[in-house]
Amino acid sequence: MTTQTTASETPETPETASAPAAARTGLIGLPTAFGRALATGGGALTIVSTFLAWTWTADFPGDLTVYGYPGGLQVLVLIGGVLTTLFGLASYGVKGLGWLTPGSADSAVKTAALGTFATAWYTVIAISAKLGGVVNLEPGGYVVAVATLAALVGALALPFERPAPDPVDPDDSSWEKFRHARRQDWSTFKAAFAAEAPAPAPARKLPAYAEILVIVAAMALGLLVFTYGIGTEYDELFIGFLITAGFGFGALAKAGLVARVSAITARHRNITMTGAFLAAAAFPFTQSDDQYATIGVYILIFATVALGLNIVVGLAGLLDLGYVAFLGVGAYTAALVSGSSSSPLHVNMPFWASALCGAAVAMVFGVLIGAPTLRLRGDYLAIVTLGFGEIFRITVLNMDGTSGPDVTNGSNGISSIPNLNILGFDFGQEHQLFGATVGRFANYFLLMLLITLIVVVVFRRSSDSRIGRAWIAIREDETAALAMGINGFRVKLIAFALGACMAGLAGSVQAHVTYTVTPEQYQFAHVVPPNSAFLLAAVVLGGMGTISGPLVGASLLYLIPAKLQFLGDYQLFAFGVALVLLMRFRPEGLIPNRRRQLEFHEETEAPAVLSKAGA
Repeated sequence: MTTQTTASETPETPETASAPAAARTGLIGLPTAFGRALATGGGALTIVSTFLAWTWTADFPGDLTVYGYPGGLQVLVLIGGVLTTLFGLASYGVKGLGWLTPGSADSAVKTAALGTFATAWYTVIAISAKLGGVVNLEPGGYVVAVATLAALVGALALPFERPAPDPVDPDDSSWEKFRHARRQDWSTFKAAFAAEAPAPAPARKLPAYAEILVIVAAMALGLLVFTYGIGTEYDELFIGFLITAGFGFGALAKAGLVARVSAITARHRNITMTGAFLAAAAFPFTQSDDQYATIGVYILIFATVALGLNIVVGLAGLLDLGYVAFLGVGAYTAALVSGSSSSPLHVNMPFWASALCGAAVAMVFGVLIGAPTLRLRGDYLAIVTLGFGEIFRITVLNMDGTSGPDVTNGSNGISSIPNLNILGFDFGQEHQLFGATVGRFANYFLLMLLITLIVVVVFRRSSDSRIGRAWIAIREDETAALAMGINGFRVKLIAFALGACMAGLAGSVQAHVTYTVTPEQYQFAHVVPPNSAFLLAAVVLGGMGTISGPLVGASLLYLIPAKLQFLGDYQLFAFGVALVLLMRFRPEGLIPNRRRQLEFHEETEAPAVLSKAGA
């Protein structure tokens, strides 16, 4: 008997054909046209509200009492309102604004509106809590609260493709059904903010000079954001900056601008690297004193060491928990041969010689530690490297002339390390460069920036080379790599030695910046970075296997604890909670490579990162 399979198929009716369209509704049951107008109008009203006074007294930092001139947190809310309004107008198809949203305009509106609402309401709540109630708000405070709420409500009314509901097992308990319903609600909420366009529309080919101008504008924007963030003068402003910067970047990514700029920078990698270097070099000239240049030079030291660790962890896939010891080896080596009065060697080498010694000795230690241990894998290798880090710290602590030979002065460390003097340029003195006064830490910032550039070039050339591809093969599947003829032990030893060399080079500068080198600076975990735990977190947080990832991760991990000191004993608790949430919702890191992004988001992210050329 022949079975007619086509007879049982459900014929397509107008109702079934329009089912997907009917599923496109917003989180809030408002008409789409009204919601879009409400979101755009709310963003415009938010802009107006920032030119009004939000409170009557200057006791709240930022002076929000002035009409016609936004200040403090009002500036951040103004930026959010501008983004919401522009994306809202672009969603209408306004001529001349189409370039703003090559991706999803609705998702960009929602993200921008949510960030503006969060910043504005955080400011209103902070004013009320600090000054003693909502009675301290001026009309502008009420207007911005209503405007941002209206914009968010309107944005949430914009339609999106709801995910298909998962079937419920009728045998589940009431608690399991409740959990299933909450998971479905969370999936729906994420879908509301997800970029619906599979990929930004192909852009019109720009002339080379126009693409270079786009790169310059992106670098200038990055310098402006970093300078503003590092210069925030009070706690409320820094928290508002984090909210605005995070949601603002998310809105730009949803709109497709980040992907578009990334494609341009990928076509001009050398120009991008040069532009980033010049933008960073301009940072000291934007400061009136050395206060923030101090933070900048420590961030660069931290970021350079994190890039070295990224070779070991991000490219080769070797979990190293004692990496900060190589930084200590380079710092102690440079301190011993740089003419310090407390150095028992009484040797005074020029900087280039001490830096080479620090890098070479750290590399030797990397080979000595890696040769007998790199045949281990996974957790066993991590335990061995953790032990090496503690052995180094305890060894330099005991080399005080009592418990061991007098080399490192024990817990007192090596102090009175002189400032660098290269070709007559004294890094400890102020200098006039391009009409600006450059202080001690700004001098070291520029020197450390040059070393960071060298490390970036080494990382880039190594990752693109044959040995770099072998590292990636080892990381993905060591057994398969060995079967294909790769010498796994040799490849991993090279990664270990090169990473140690980079850390030692950074340590040779750190010794001169800090004046003193002590064992307490090189622990596995400590409140102040760099230490092994923070270095590993910087690589994972920023994005393993990338160049910009560890740089961004190191900057955040150094800057955020320094700005959260007002939390006191709860500082590390809040910091830990933030890391847990980030790893939960973005486990691939802030700036992941495409391969790693696909590993964590195979279904939702694959269309956004794949092209005809593949990953």
